[in-house]
Amino acid sequence: MVVGTLKITLLVHDNRSLKGKRKIVKSIVDRIKHRFNVGVAEVGSNDLWQRIELGVCAVGNDRRHVDASLTKVLSFTESLHLAEIVDSDMEILNV
Repeated sequence: MVVGTLKITLLVHDNRSLKGKRKIVKSIVDRIKHRFNVGVAEVGSNDLWQRIELGVCAVGNDRRHVDASLTKVLSFTESLHLAEIVDSDMEILNV
């Protein structure tokens, strides 16, 4: 079994409230869930208006497939242009 995790840190420049942040987070999470077969959730910076931390997880039996899936999620998130990606960290484990 191969487990891949991806942590994406995003920055929202024109946000002034947690309500606005929640709207952006919900939009990103829903689009990723709809398009890819991965788990995704907000995992940090819950009280900061302009910072979003998302965790993405994929499980499979082929390392290349898991790596490709997470790379596509990262590219897709960037292509949405809802927030600027400032950091990402991917880890793939053979269990």
